[in-house]
Amino acid sequence: MLTETDYSKIRKELEESQNPLFFFHDDADGLASFLLLYRYIKEGKGVCVKSSPRVDMKFFRKVEEHNPDKIFVVDLAMMDQEFIDSCKVPIIWIDHHAPQDNTGVKYFNPRVKTLDLNLPASYLCYQVVKQDLWIAMIGVIGDWHYPDFAEEFKKTYPGYIGDSTEPDDVLFDTKLGELIKMISFLLKGKTSDVNKCIKILSRINSLDEFKDANSPPIKFLLKRYDLIKKNYDSVLSSALKQIGDDELFVFNYHSDTVSLTKELSNEIQHNAKDKTILICREKSGEMKCSLRSQKHLLPPILEKCLLGLEGYGGGHEHACGTVVKKEDFPEFITRLREEL
Repeated sequence: MLTETDYSKIRKELEESQNPLFFFHDDADGLASFLLLYRYIKEGKGVCVKSSPRVDMKFFRKVEEHNPDKIFVVDLAMMDQEFIDSCKVPIIWIDHHAPQDNTGVKYFNPRVKTLDLNLPASYLCYQVVKQDLWIAMIGVIGDWHYPDFAEEFKKTYPGYIGDSTEPDDVLFDTKLGELIKMISFLLKGKTSDVNKCIKILSRINSLDEFKDANSPPIKFLLKRYDLIKKNYDSVLSSALKQIGDDELFVFNYHSDTVSLTKELSNEIQHNAKDKTILICREKSGEMKCSLRSQKHLLPPILEKCLLGLEGYGGGHEHACGTVVKKEDFPEFITRLREEL
């Protein structure tokens, strides 16, 4: 667990920054983490890191472009040492994935002290700023965690969540869950559209603002969401019909425009809790996959399955991402079945 001293240090870094640059993961937890920090000081620029949760040298051009006085990295599992060494300003890294041993950063991760304590980055950022409860709730539930401030949220925003304390029930069976899905989908597609959505979200002060469907900003968000949701609902329906008796459920889908892999794997896992779920999308000769299981610890299984193959992967105990070369994919599936 991070201490109040840790939160105070992060808060001080924020308050003393006049032109921060934020790097954040392209999911509800990452976006919420950025919004919480940005709205606290209302300064700086955000960069959504897509495809892989890693900050490497291809992002250094953003540092050169914006010339920040500080860099904040949130909800991103990896950062290349070369990137760190190239930056001549302080880097504050707030994360909850497997601890890293990079040098030259101010690293805040509760798992450094307690490896099995997995608190979403948005939970940590909320402890820093203590404002925008609704944003924190979106990020934390979106990362499958039911927080200790849920009761406060229920009193502040009645009707958005029910009585279940299971995060996936909140995520897929409540009004708040539908909003989290919308925000996840808004991070997909063209960078210009994504940035416009993020700008709109950064100016929303309450969940109640989403009720005004005639407001031009909300109308824009809903229009983008509906376009992606139609495709998503069609693929989800097809996948759910194919679930059988096999413990491992493998589903390949096609999408030329956006990746739905992460969201599909989460919702299918919610509907088939006894299964291990592997959702895959082929792109550029690679199978890009999301792996989910409530029964198995996935990182060690994934490591064995990838040994000697062209691929990589990792993530949380029960939710991982992996990329495998198409020609190695049949062998990967064979190994995965054996390990399960």
